[in-house]
Amino acid sequence: MRTLYIHRSKIRSIPKLFPMLLPLFVCLIILPVLFLFFIHNLRTFKNTTSPPGPKRLPIIGNLHQLDNSILYLQLWQLSKKYGPIFSLQLGFRQAIVVSSPKLAKEVLKIHDLQLSSRPKLHGQQKLSYNGSEIAFSSNTENWREIRKICVVHLFSSKRVSTFSYIRKFEVKQMIKKISGHASSSGVTNLSELLLSFSSTVVCRIAFGRRYEDEGSEKSRFHVMLNELQAMMGTFFVSDYIPLMGWVDKLSGLNARLERNFIEFDRFYQDVIDEHMDPNREYAEEQAMVDLLLQLKNDRSLPIDITFDHIKGVLMNILAAGTDTTTATLVWIMTALVKNPRVMKKLQEEIRNVGGKKDFLDEDDTQKLSYLKATIKETLRLHPPGPLLVPRESTEECIINGYRIPAKTIVFVNVWAIQRDPEAWKNPQEFCPERFLDRAIDFHGQDFELIPFGSGRRICPGIAMSVVTLELVVANLLHSFDWELPQGMVRKDIDLEVLPGITQHKKNHLCLCAKTMFNI
Repeated sequence: MRTLYIHRSKIRSIPKLFPMLLPLFVCLIILPVLFLFFIHNLRTFKNTTSPPGPKRLPIIGNLHQLDNSILYLQLWQLSKKYGPIFSLQLGFRQAIVVSSPKLAKEVLKIHDLQLSSRPKLHGQQKLSYNGSEIAFSSNTENWREIRKICVVHLFSSKRVSTFSYIRKFEVKQMIKKISGHASSSGVTNLSELLLSFSSTVVCRIAFGRRYEDEGSEKSRFHVMLNELQAMMGTFFVSDYIPLMGWVDKLSGLNARLERNFIEFDRFYQDVIDEHMDPNREYAEEQAMVDLLLQLKNDRSLPIDITFDHIKGVLMNILAAGTDTTTATLVWIMTALVKNPRVMKKLQEEIRNVGGKKDFLDEDDTQKLSYLKATIKETLRLHPPGPLLVPRESTEECIINGYRIPAKTIVFVNVWAIQRDPEAWKNPQEFCPERFLDRAIDFHGQDFELIPFGSGRRICPGIAMSVVTLELVVANLLHSFDWELPQGMVRKDIDLEVLPGITQHKKNHLCLCAKTMFNI
């Protein structure tokens, strides 16, 4: 009986093995078939519908070909090999890059609706309060309403003009500082001076006060601001290979990002508390934070504005307003010093309009056509955002005959587009005259010149930026003659750039000013 029992138990154990062996049979029989089917489809997709691109490695794709240096130059080099539209595999994320005016028009106008979202990148999402603002938010109903509110209430022509006295005062203060350098035959570090000017103007407009004359607060604030701009463009492994997010933690990036977020969150909260204080002294300046707080209490709006919305928008104004304005002003002065013919012609126009006035105001700058052409030419050669902010497709679309799947990251290489020899004659030459006889502007309709972007995602602060650039450059050239420091020649002024979202000049621009008026 015992033998029989053992024998029967062995027989009964055979069916129990089948469920365990079934997955193995599936792997051995079905998976190879699926693998061959996948390879066939992949080859078909690659050969017929996907833009060309460099070969990719498993898991990391093309990430090994893109270091953290000057990304738009690397993408430009790849476009010379693979064409004006090519594809990349960034870890687990697909991406395309477009580098011609024609394809920029397809992306930013024809397919603007399908390509107007944003990829969710860790640093940008964290610092923007999960996209509670207008630059890094996905294309949602909330984003559309917040953007509409900002365009109407913060960046309208009327609102821009109300801040003219701030710009005028701060430009005059800067001119006085430079005059002090000139009287002592000193050298002016324009890179540092223009950064201080830009951040002061933005702080007064956004927060109602200046921060650069407050001792230790000055260094703390600018260190925070530099770190904010760095974190916006930092590469996080988790954005492209989620399973390796631990690398960001071990490297200290996550902790660094958290520190910067906490610092700025406290800063924004202090600003909000100050402006909500019923005992606060009356301020002549109604800052943007005051407008946002008023809108928060407006129940007629289609959405409820939260403190996160307010903090996110303040971040946009602070980061974009300071960073891009500073970079562009430095590039304008750099280009003028390297091109004395243009400098002389521009100064003649400015001084003819200014006459014996010691200061040109914003009405005067409207008469300076060559100044406007010079600014356009600088923005063409040195766009502050050479790749714009990347977009992401919300649905499948066809670009230049290629199928672009949903959730594809889209890079628009503005730097390459604005130096395209098919769109521009002698594209590497600094020549403002090209804009005197050509009806082309940077408001998003001429796709060979799109430093501010185009379509739904065009920068809403164009008017604020341009009026500041015109006022600063007009008065720098009206009040001073500019020379190189002793021992330097024009070829010593380099055009090297720093890595990052914004194209900053790598080495500081230091010049000697000669005063033309008693200031």
